[in-house]
Amino acid sequence: MLILTFFIGLLVNFAGYIPPGNINLFVVQLAVNRNMKEVYKFVTAFSCAELIFTFAMMNGANWLAQQVNLETAIDWVMIGLFGILGTIAWIHRKKPPETRKYSPGSSVRYGVLLGFINPVQIPFWMVSGTYLIAHDWIDKGIVSLVVLSIGSACGAFLCLFCYGKSATYIKRKLDLSNKALNTGIAILLYAFAAYHIAKELYLHVFKH
Repeated sequence: MLILTFFIGLLVNFAGYIPPGNINLFVVQLAVNRNMKEVYKFVTAFSCAELIFTFAMMNGANWLAQQVNLETAIDWVMIGLFGILGTIAWIHRKKPPETRKYSPGSSVRYGVLLGFINPVQIPFWMVSGTYLIAHDWIDKGIVSLVVLSIGSACGAFLCLFCYGKSATYIKRKLDLSNKALNTGIAILLYAFAAYHIAKELYLHVFKH
């Protein structure tokens, strides 16, 4: 049963990181601007934080579901994250990778920070976790939730590492410049921020 729980966590979270978002686009940017060694550091640190985050989410899902303003709070945090990451990508779009200064361990720090400040995963695990428990795919015991969280961390690691590998492969095969890739990433991040702003405006202006 625990082996099944592990693979459920792995597959569910792997699927959860497939759609483009702030985390996987940051991994793409990291792969393009630096190298796969830094991607490995980031996704390792991020996955460790994801393990703790998933465990906390699975234990606090019922309480979070009762918070009426949770969706609004998540939207505004996502607007901030997308805006900041988009601005970073835009500012650095013209700078060759070798001219930029990176502090040692910055990838690890970003991994831990974004692992804990990852609001999009809150509704994801509220829905997924509730579904898995309601359909008896997993139980609510501590050991089971720890194993699920470990699987979740492995799923995040595999998906994000694949994003990094894919980014370096596409850049090499298509001979794309760093400026083009960073500009594209920045535009995507700004577009996601604009989507959340439009969503909040619709909910609070046009529905009242």
